[in-house]
Amino acid sequence: MDFSLNKEQLDLQKAAREFAKGEFDMELARELDAKHEYPTKIWKKAGELGFIGLHFPEKYSGMGYGVLENILVAEELCRGDSSIGACMVLAGFASEIVLHFGSDAQKEKWLPQVAEAKTLSAGAFTEPGHGSDITGMDTTAVLDGDEWVINGTKIFITNGNLAGFFCTLCQTDPDAKPAYRGLSMILVEADREGVSTTSVGDKLGIRMMDTAEVVFKDVRVPKENLIGVEGKGFYQVLEFFDESRILIAAQALGTAQGALDRAVEYVKQREQFGKKLAQFQITQHKLADMATKVELARLMTYKAAWNYDQGKIDPKLTSMAKMFAARTAVEVADEAIQLLGGYGYMREYDVERFYRDAKITEIYEGTKEIQKNTIASSVIGKLK
Repeated sequence: MDFSLNKEQLDLQKAAREFAKGEFDMELARELDAKHEYPTKIWKKAGELGFIGLHFPEKYSGMGYGVLENILVAEELCRGDSSIGACMVLAGFASEIVLHFGSDAQKEKWLPQVAEAKTLSAGAFTEPGHGSDITGMDTTAVLDGDEWVINGTKIFITNGNLAGFFCTLCQTDPDAKPAYRGLSMILVEADREGVSTTSVGDKLGIRMMDTAEVVFKDVRVPKENLIGVEGKGFYQVLEFFDESRILIAAQALGTAQGALDRAVEYVKQREQFGKKLAQFQITQHKLADMATKVELARLMTYKAAWNYDQGKIDPKLTSMAKMFAARTAVEVADEAIQLLGGYGYMREYDVERFYRDAKITEIYEGTKEIQKNTIASSVIGKLK
């Protein structure tokens, strides 16, 4: 059993770290956070350098890496800045559905655009009346000749207002029992007539990231826009979640490490009662607890990524990684604020933004309660 990264992985990790240090300007980050603006220029630069879609095959403008390499980059970007990093990490959100299940034509058209930062992608799953329950959808797709006619509303869609296309979960067979067997995934281009998007408004965190309500009103797309096989949409989403939850775990891990980095830097400089904060045992114990939690989250996240790259889909492990890393991000960012005291509560010291950004990792891609359901189901097994 080898826990070390190879040279290529270390070089990739270092490159991502240097990119974050060179491009993630903190003054700009605070400005974009306040204005709720997407870091477009940095996203374009990240695409030019190959940090987006690096797990795509080279023929689709990727680098042919696996999930482990992808999450190494994600961790470093979110460590550099929790907000800008999250935008980079999720710039290609749900494009993996096209990668794994799409037709050759769909892959050839859309994946290079995502990898080259020419378009953002989005997954239109969550609905106002369903939330975490995706076993049935109010959004319907009816085949009319050679076209699907789509009607419905999606909410909390990452990249919603800016995306070039949506991987949209629709009910194509309303009579299916159970309902999830009648779900299909359909690619809907954002510029189709009848597609409209609206910002969900102010958010606690990830304020740079675009989050929208998406409405489909008699939207017509060619039947060839079906992704994969009709009636398999639910299963496609579940498999996608097993990959994307590792990515969110890496986002949380990077956010936690970034908060810890800033806390360490502060306590080594700040003096109270005649000595550095870092010299107080209570400070040292806090840092020890924070560092231990981060390392535990890292081990679990890396294992989940490695496991996925071996072709093993383990929902229990990916849920554990996501749940634990997310909780770690929230707790470590909270302690970072505590160590900085009043300054930690101020925008200019960034840990308050890391704290705000951390919370979303316990909510999207399945709440921590959903992760516990998945873990418990695996632990208990089938009941007689």
